Amino acid sequence: MYYGNIKKFDIADGEGVRVSLFVSGCRVCCPGCFQKETWNFCFGKPFTKETEEEILKALEPEFISGLTVLGGEPFEPENQAVLAPFLQRVKQAFPQKNIWCYTGYIYDKDILPADGKKHSEHTQAMLDCINVLVDGPFVLEKKDISLNFRGSSNQRILRLK
Repeated sequence: MYYGNIKKFDIADGEGVRVSLFVSGCRVCCPGCFQKETWNFCFGKPFTKETEEEILKALEPEFISGLTVLGGEPFEPENQAVLAPFLQRVKQAFPQKNIWCYTGYIYDKDILPADGKKHSEHTQAMLDCINVLVDGPFVLEKKDISLNFRGSSNQRILRLK
């Protein structure tokens, strides 16, 4: 897996001050996407053990509320295989912090069901770690800059825990 960016003090992608990981690779390819470069699965840098350590270190301060994973698309199967064990590691190290995740797929249609188009052997492990999932593709015609933590009105903020 590759990633495009790590923000260590993000206030736009979830509640509180967060560490945000922007993964690479997306097949949703929403018109009007603000991160088109992350559609490419090889954009940015390889996600390594050193990258994991950097993120874990950034999560240590008490004022950091948690981790946000977005992209690109975290629920592409290739990304799930890497993210599932990493999110488990984050949850174990910081059980008091929350994990937000953004996806252009629909939770109850594409991700949760065993026959969903983005359900893989790693999906449940990821979902078990995620506290808040923001789902749905960005729809340019439904863009609304007044919404908290969403780009368009069709997107939902789902509290999984």
